[in-house]
Amino acid sequence: MYDEILLDTEERMDKALDHLRNNLAGIRTGRANPGLVDSIRVECYGSQTPLKQLANVGCPEPQQIVIRPYDPSVIKDIEKAIVASDLGYNPQGDGRLIRINVPALSGEVRKKMVTRIKELSEEAKVSIRNVRRDGNKAADQGEKDNALTEDDRDLLKDEIQKLTNSYENKVNDAAKAREAEVMEDA
Repeated sequence: MYDEILLDTEERMDKALDHLRNNLAGIRTGRANPGLVDSIRVECYGSQTPLKQLANVGCPEPQQIVIRPYDPSVIKDIEKAIVASDLGYNPQGDGRLIRINVPALSGEVRKKMVTRIKELSEEAKVSIRNVRRDGNKAADQGEKDNALTEDDRDLLKDEIQKLTNSYENKVNDAAKAREAEVMEDA
């Protein structure tokens, strides 16, 4: 019971951290990055398909994203999806690939991005604390059900708190790294 609760708690905290990292990847920095277009879904073949399933996305230059569709017939659909995405990009297709020039960020936009990073990291911390609460409830329930002794319950709660602290530090580190990238070249 002890190990199950601890493992479940750690797995759920890991998911919260992964979710944060995915969200941070979509935040623009001063450089082009394939993660900037990861969230785009393209209407083709009769369904909404993630862009990364339709094309190879790369960044040959710091200010440019290049999208090479596996099937050139979907280029127009991809361009439409990029324009409709509200990311503010103007795609240019030449029949084989699509280029997106990523404009440099203004100081004001960078500050908004940093604010968004802080919001996302706070959401991740709240999620981690909710997982801690659930783990502590499970520990209390385990003691009530006589599956854990009082000492085991207290040890488990200490372990859960150590995990919480560790994951909150990882969230802070990920957010600080992304903030530094956003503010780079400012």
